[in-house]
Amino acid sequence: MKQLIILFFTLIIIVALLSCTHNKSTYISEKPKQVMIAFSKEQIEIGDDLRSFVKDITSEEIEDGLNIIKFNLSAKNSAIPPKITLEWSFPSIDIYQFWNSNLRTDKVTYYGNDIRSRASSQVPLISFINSNDQNRFTFALSDALNKINTYTWLREEDSKFYCNVEIFSEPHPAITDYFLEIRIDRRNIPFYQSVKESTDWWASMDNYKPAPVPDAAKLPMYSTWYSFHQNLVVEEVVKECRLGKEIGLEAVIIDDGWQTKDNKRGYAYTGDWEPERIGDMNAFVDSVHAIGMKFLLWYSLPFIGEKAKLYDQFKGKYLHHWESQGTWVLDPRYPEVREHIINTYETALTEWNLDGFKLDFLGWFYADEKTDLTAINGRDFASVNEATDKLMTDIMERLRKLKPEIMIEFRQPYIGPLMRKYGNMFRAADCPNMEVVNRVRTTDLRIASGNTAVHSDMFMWHKDDPVESAALQILNILFSVPQLSVKLDSIPEDHFKMAKYWMNYWKKNKSVLLDGQFVPKNPGALYPVLRSSSNKKEIIAVYTDQVIEINKTKLSEIDIVNAKGSTSVILDFEQDFGKSKVQILNCLGKLTQESSQNFKAGPTKLLVPPSGLIKIRK
Repeated sequence: MKQLIILFFTLIIIVALLSCTHNKSTYISEKPKQVMIAFSKEQIEIGDDLRSFVKDITSEEIEDGLNIIKFNLSAKNSAIPPKITLEWSFPSIDIYQFWNSNLRTDKVTYYGNDIRSRASSQVPLISFINSNDQNRFTFALSDALNKINTYTWLREEDSKFYCNVEIFSEPHPAITDYFLEIRIDRRNIPFYQSVKESTDWWASMDNYKPAPVPDAAKLPMYSTWYSFHQNLVVEEVVKECRLGKEIGLEAVIIDDGWQTKDNKRGYAYTGDWEPERIGDMNAFVDSVHAIGMKFLLWYSLPFIGEKAKLYDQFKGKYLHHWESQGTWVLDPRYPEVREHIINTYETALTEWNLDGFKLDFLGWFYADEKTDLTAINGRDFASVNEATDKLMTDIMERLRKLKPEIMIEFRQPYIGPLMRKYGNMFRAADCPNMEVVNRVRTTDLRIASGNTAVHSDMFMWHKDDPVESAALQILNILFSVPQLSVKLDSIPEDHFKMAKYWMNYWKKNKSVLLDGQFVPKNPGALYPVLRSSSNKKEIIAVYTDQVIEINKTKLSEIDIVNAKGSTSVILDFEQDFGKSKVQILNCLGKLTQESSQNFKAGPTKLLVPPSGLIKIRK
C-alpha cells in the first residue's frame, strides 16, 4: 500500500513537471497576435460644402492589408475649389510610436501628429508603429505638388486616432478636376519597409521620377558654413581643402557669403550673384580642383534683395517680401523669371567650371491671400506650385545637359517625392554640435529618400572637446554621407587623426553603409542601434547600452561601432558563430587588443574604448 501511494505521488509530480515544461515551451514559442486594423473607403468622410464640384471615391485592393483609395473631384465649369477635408478614424490598437518626415525628434507623443507637405517640402506620409517596429497603419498621399495639411490626433473618449487630410488649404487657381490617391498600408511588416514601398510608389509616377545620383554625390565633403559662415577668405578655404583632402574629403561646398561683402546674415544685397567677396572665382575653383576636390556653390534660389542691382528689373514680378531679411521673392510664374534663374546657374556652371550647387530657400515659392492666381499679365502659369515644378524640372534638365554628373543639394525640410526630381543630395537640417539630432535627421532622410544621396548636417565640435567626444559627431552620422565643417588647421593633432581614421573607414565601407540593407529600428527611442549589411559583412553602430542581436547566419565580418561613452558591448548570437579573430580599436584607429574567440550561441560581453570599434572576422 505504501509503495502504491509513493508511486501515485511520483506520477503526479512527473505529470506536473511535464505540464510545466510544456507550458514553458508554449510560452517561449508563442508569437504576438497578428494585428490588422480594419479599414474601408466607407470610413472616409468628405466635407459637404463642395460648391459646384462632384466627388467620387473608389478603392482598389493591391493585396491583403494594402489599399489604394481614389478620390476624384470634378466640375462642369472651371471654378476655384473650396477647402476640402477628408476624415477617417481607426482604433489605437498595438500602436506605440509613429514616423513622419518632420524635424521633431519626439516620435512617441502621438496625441497630435501633423505634416504639411508641398512640392518644396516634406513627405506626405504618416506611419503608426508598434513596439516591435512593425507597421500598423501607414498612409501616403499621391499629391506631393500642392500644399496638403495632414493632421492626426488621439481622442481620449474612445482611444481612436482621427485623421484629417486638408486639400486646397492655400489659395488655388480655378480647376475642373482634381485627383488624389491615398495609399493605406495595414500589413504586418517593418515600418521602414512600408515607407520605402511608398517612396517607390511615388518614384514610379511619371512626374516624380528621381534625378540620377552621380558617384561624387556619395563622397565626404567639406562645408564652409559653420567654420567660416559669411566671412569667407579664399586662401584660408583653400588651405582647409588641402587638409580636408588629406583626411579623405572629396568636395567643398562654398556656402553663403561668397556673393556679397555684407556679413550680417541677411539677404538685402543678394540676387546679383557676383563674387564680390571672392574676387577671381575662376582662380578659386581652379585652386580647389588642383587639390583634387569638387566645387559646389550656394545660392538662395528665390531671392533678390531690396538693395540688389537687379531689384528694379523684376519689380511687379515678386510674390512677397521677407522684411526681416531685406529681400523679395521672385514669382516663378513669369517665364522671364524662370529663364533668369536658370541662366544664372548655367552661366556660373560654364564660366566657373562648377561641379554642383547647393540651392536654398525653395520653400519661399508659395501663394498667399494677396496672390493673383491667374495666368495673365505675362504669367504663363496660374499656380505657383506648378510654375515651381516647371522651374525646378527645367533647372535639373538643362544643367544635366551641360554636365551630366551635376550635383544639386537641398536641405531639410526641402525634401520629398518631387524634390528627388529636382536634386540628388538631401542634407539634414542645421543641428550644429548636436550629434543625436544629426543621427535622427539623417536616419529619417534615409528611410524615405530612396537612392538619393543623404548627407549629414555639417558636423562640428569645439577644439577643446575630448577626442572621444568629438568622434561622436562622426559616429552618429555613419549611415549618411559625411559633411565636415571644422577648421582643420585649428584642431588638436589627435582630433585630426581621429577624423582621418573615420573618414577613411567610412570610404572603405561606403558600399555597406550607404547601399546595404539598412535597418533603422526604434524611432521612438531615437534609433539607439543602426545597422546595415551587404553580402557577408554587417556594420552595427550602438548609441546606448543594450544587447545587440546577431542573427544573420552567413556573415563572415561584423563591425560594431561603440558610439557611446561606456565601454561595455554585449552581443547576443542567435546561433554558434564559430572561431573568429577579434580586434579592438580606439577612436583613433589604434589597435588596443587582438584575440581569437569562439562565439557560441548566446550573450558575449566585450570591452571597447569609448567611440571605438570592434572588428570580428570568422
